[in-house]
Amino acid sequence: MSNQETDAALLAEGDLVADYLEELLDIADLDGDIENSVQDGRAYIAIDTDSDLLVGKDGEVLDALQELARLVVMTESGHRSRLMVDVAGYRARRRAELVVLAKDAIAEVQETGEPVRMVPMNAYERKIVHDEVAGAGLVSESEGEPPHRRVVVSKA
Repeated sequence: MSNQETDAALLAEGDLVADYLEELLDIADLDGDIENSVQDGRAYIAIDTDSDLLVGKDGEVLDALQELARLVVMTESGHRSRLMVDVAGYRARRRAELVVLAKDAIAEVQETGEPVRMVPMNAYERKIVHDEVAGAGLVSESEGEPPHRRVVVSKA
C-alpha cells in the first residue's frame, strides 16, 4: 500500500471513530469539536473541549475512550487499530511532562551512575521515556506488572 493509500485508510478509520465520538458527546451533552488526522502512521482523533470530564484522573477516562474507539474500528473492520485519541491537548501536555521526567532521570544516572526507577506508567508513556533515554545513549527497561510497571534507567 502506498503512503497515500495508507493515509486514506487511516483517515477513514478516524472518520468512523469521529462519528462514534460525536454521538457520545451528544449523549453526554458535552461541547467539543472533533478533528481527524494522521500522525506518526496512526489515525489521530483530537477532541477540542473545555471540559476535562473526558480526560479523567491521570488520563484514565481518555485511555478508556481510546480503547472504546479501537473496539469500534475492530467491530466495523475486523482489524486492530493503533489510533490515538486526545482530549483538550492532554496527551501533548503529558508528553512534555514525561520528557522532563526522563531528562531528570538521565541527569541523575549520569551524575551518580546508579539506576533510577521511575514512577509507574502505562505502555504509551513508557515508550516516550524509552525513546528519550535511548536518545541520550543510556539504557532503559520496563519492570513490574501493570498497573505498577515502571521504567528503570541505567548506564549501558
